[in-house]
Amino acid sequence: MKALLHLRKAFGFSLQGLRDTMHHEMAFRIELTVAAILIPTALILPVSLILRILLISSVFLVLIVELLNTGIEAVVNRISTEQHPLSGRAKDAGSAAVFLSAVNMGIVWGIILFDLIFNYS
Repeated sequence: MKALLHLRKAFGFSLQGLRDTMHHEMAFRIELTVAAILIPTALILPVSLILRILLISSVFLVLIVELLNTGIEAVVNRISTEQHPLSGRAKDAGSAAVFLSAVNMGIVWGIILFDLIFNYS
């Protein structure tokens, strides 16, 4: 029973994190819009299950990394509002992680769509 209560509270905190991020982060709203287009597209494309999983997980990876980046930025901003090289490095690293996850998504989608378009017979 205690474990279920813990899970319920954790789920509530997770939903709050999603709501807060949607409310405060334009990049996350853009990425959610992209996800709302790409995930249904992945579900209707004539690809194998494993490729469908790769397409969808690459989209979720971008959302997950953006949430982590948002958390990093919030902690850095909470600690101090003054400019500091370490704060900049932390924020830049988080941003780079989002960028690389987006590049990963583009590569996954690009390779699969290229194969689908040019090798589909």
